[in-house]
Order: sequence, then structure tokens, then C-alpha cells
Amino acid sequence: MLRTEKVAYAKAVFSVIAWGGSFIATKIALQNVSPTTVVWLRFAIGVAILGIVTFLRGLLTFPKPEEIGYFSLLGAIGITFHQWLQSTGLVTSEATTTAWIVASTPIFIALLGWLVLGEKLTSRIFFGIGLASIGVLLVVSKGDLASITKGQIGTSGDMLILLSAPNWAIFSVLSRRGLQKHPATQMMFYVMTMGWLFTSVQFSYQSGFVEIFQLSVKGWLAISFLGIFSTGMAYIFWYDALQILKATQVGAFLYLEPLVTIIAASLLLNEKVFTGTILGGGIILYGVWLVNRPKKSAKQVRI
Repeated sequence: MLRTEKVAYAKAVFSVIAWGGSFIATKIALQNVSPTTVVWLRFAIGVAILGIVTFLRGLLTFPKPEEIGYFSLLGAIGITFHQWLQSTGLVTSEATTTAWIVASTPIFIALLGWLVLGEKLTSRIFFGIGLASIGVLLVVSKGDLASITKGQIGTSGDMLILLSAPNWAIFSVLSRRGLQKHPATQMMFYVMTMGWLFTSVQFSYQSGFVEIFQLSVKGWLAISFLGIFSTGMAYIFWYDALQILKATQVGAFLYLEPLVTIIAASLLLNEKVFTGTILGGGIILYGVWLVNRPKKSAKQVRI
């Protein structure tokens, strides 16, 4: 294996570990401050790191005026609203539950591609979507499907996390046009900056600067992890890996993300691991794999 490919694999693994740990870090930070403050601080750090890397790569330019609206829309959907959903959801949702629900995102991307872009769905893909849906129900009910018939479908936080999955699917589909014109690092800097600016309005309105002084050492460590590793470095490394490896190779690492969260949540948050949650998570991953499994005859394309 070439050294560049080994480095690409290492970067992909790093990103997945950082994203898996982000749910834990967010839960810890939320013990001191509100979701808005967590998101604002996280992306303030992330924007700074992305800005430095974008500059060093000679990509730091102002977007064209006609593209500002497009990047603003992506920032509002993929950063401001998406991170509000997840951070607010984590107030009452367990980190482990959140990770499994987020793992179902590719299902929503496939459905959106079918409904909006006219992409073909085979019977295998429909079967995978159905399986993943059952898996999500098992996760939010912690294996007690009977509770769903009684209207007891997880916590309010679980519902917000579940809503974040199709929201990210919308963001992903809308991002395709921009990624065809701009390097990924440059585009993420544009999008992340716009999203952070929108969050700044809410942050200022809620007197977020006062909350910053409420952060403990543990809280600052959590915020630093989110900003430096889960936001700045993880996005850069992920797209760097995509430039070297096949999309299917890199995407496969995402299956490790919930497992990282389970281990970290058990060790750091003392969250209980329910058999129904593990079973549901496994079903979600299998359903996602069915949806994304390439045809044997299909030509693999590097991106």
C-alpha cells in the first residue's frame, strides 16, 4: 500500500473517532452552558482552523456575490439549524442513542435522491431502508417496541436528533453543486463561516458571553475537543482522504462512529448499554450497508 493511501486511511479513522467522541464532548459541555453557546464556541474554533488551512493552501478568497446566498443557505441548514438540533437534543438524549440515530442519515440521503433527483431505488435499497427504519425504532425505544404503540417514542431529544438526520440529507444534496465548483476545504470554510455568523445572532441575543464564564476546566476541554478535533481537523482530514481513496472506502469508516460513541459514553458518561439499542444499531448499519452497497459490475470512481 502506498504511503499516501496509509495516511489517507489514518485521516479517515481520525475523523470518525473525533465525530464519535463529539457526542460525548457535547454532553459534557452542556453540563455548564446552553446548546447555543456550545455550538457558537465550537464553530468559532472550527472556523479559525479551517480559515488557517484554507489560507495555507492558497484557497482563501471571497466567494462570488451570486454565491453568497447559496453558502448562506447551506450554513443555515448544515451548521446553524443542524447543530442546534443535535446539541439541544443531547440535553435529554443519550450520546449512544444519538450516534445510532445519526447513523441512519444515508437512508434519508437515498430517499431524497429518489424524490428530488430522480435517482433509481432498487428493491434491495427499499429493503435496506425498511430495515434501518425498524432499527431506529428499536434504538429510540431501547428495544421495547411495545412502548411505541402506547405513544412512548423516546425522549424529546431523541426526536430532535431524528429530525437532524433528514436535515443533514437535505444539506448533503444541496452541497453537491458547490462541491463540483469549489475545493472541499474552501467550500466548508464558506459554509461554516456563514453558519457561525447566524449562530452568533442567537448567541448574542441569549447573552452567551455571560455563559462562557460558567465553563469549568472539564467544559473547556470538551469545547476544545469539539472545535479543534471534531470540527476543524476532522472535516479537513475527511475530505483529504476522499481525494485519495474511493468514496466507498472512506464511507465504510462511518460504520465505526457509533461504536466509538458507545465505548466513550460507557467510560466517560456511565451510560448503560441496552441489548435492544445494540440490536437496533446493528440493524441500522446493515440497512445502510444494503442501501449503499455498490453493484458488483459498477465501475469504482475516485472523487
